[in-house]
Amino acid sequence: MKLFDVYKMLPLELSSGNGYHVYDTDGREYLDFYGGHAVISIGHRHPRFNAALKEQLDKIIYYSNAVEFSIRGRLAEKLGEVSGYTDYELFLCNSGAEANENALKLASFHTGKQKVVAFKGGFHGRTSAAVSITDNPKIQAPINKTGEVVIIEPENADALEEVLSEGEVCAVVIEGVRGIGGIYVPGVKFMKDVARLCRRYEAIFICDEIQSGYGRTGKFFAHQFSGVKPDLITTAKGMGNGYPIGGVLISPEFKASSGMLGTTFGGNPLACAAGLAVLEVLEEEKLVLNAMKMGDYLKSRLAEVPGITEVTGAGLMTGINFAGSAKEIQQALAEDEYVLVGSSSIPTQIRLLPPLTIDTAAIDRFISSLKNVVNASALKEA
Repeated sequence: MKLFDVYKMLPLELSSGNGYHVYDTDGREYLDFYGGHAVISIGHRHPRFNAALKEQLDKIIYYSNAVEFSIRGRLAEKLGEVSGYTDYELFLCNSGAEANENALKLASFHTGKQKVVAFKGGFHGRTSAAVSITDNPKIQAPINKTGEVVIIEPENADALEEVLSEGEVCAVVIEGVRGIGGIYVPGVKFMKDVARLCRRYEAIFICDEIQSGYGRTGKFFAHQFSGVKPDLITTAKGMGNGYPIGGVLISPEFKASSGMLGTTFGGNPLACAAGLAVLEVLEEEKLVLNAMKMGDYLKSRLAEVPGITEVTGAGLMTGINFAGSAKEIQQALAEDEYVLVGSSSIPTQIRLLPPLTIDTAAIDRFISSLKNVVNASALKEA
């Protein structure tokens, strides 16, 4: 048996990581400005993180949700503290797609409705309901096409109100900062419009913070720049620094009933140990503030790089647009400069999603490498 072919991979195999560096099987060191797709929040092999997992491994790693583990409650309490959502409740699962799936289920249970509004360019996961609200027909199988999803352009409050006014919408789902669809920050006014219209028409406001949460943008959650308060907030990726964990933050207006939500592996003690360690490191090392400071520094240095047409994003969730194909730049950074970056569905954009521990030295090295690649590309064209 061999592995099912899923992704096109870079021609390298990684063997270890440390901080904001990773190493391949030949011993080459790479600067990690991709963070395994925004997952590595506090850096590779952080000693506090590793110690927490080892300590839990020596106790118990799993039992079902039929028994109590106090570490679940400690994780929920700490997340409320650090995020500012102390009055919300937490449902723990294993991934971002699961988080969105359960948020949609909660919204539908709560309202008794089934239609959902999502936005063009959005990505919310690969499970059934999550795929149905994702604006990408290539990943939607026939079973995912329910006909109960309306995709509209972001920043169009009139179009949103037109759909909501029909009275059939259970939820509106928007990313705190759009990720795979091309780094895009929703305007403050539009986010306020979404919250206001959801209240007016009794639809549930779901904010997908799976990629943009956990301090990446310089706020704990990206929607906090707008001062809005969603009914449901979904999170994953940076939540476990590589250990699979996801969650839904649930506002006090939702009431649980037996069997409404459930999970086999969600909230297992090892995942909770990982999640708790991440929150403690984020807080103690002031990494949310560092994300904002380093994001500002990165943007100031990018102004020196030729060939860039636009820089988008917030904090350490950055999109860099070029006049030509970004894929070639991504490959050249990896193969010639040993720097890893991400791509997006916009063919002219590379995405930067580094660990929140990066410093000015890492950014300076990245800028030097990017200049080398851009200048070499310009020479080839000439």
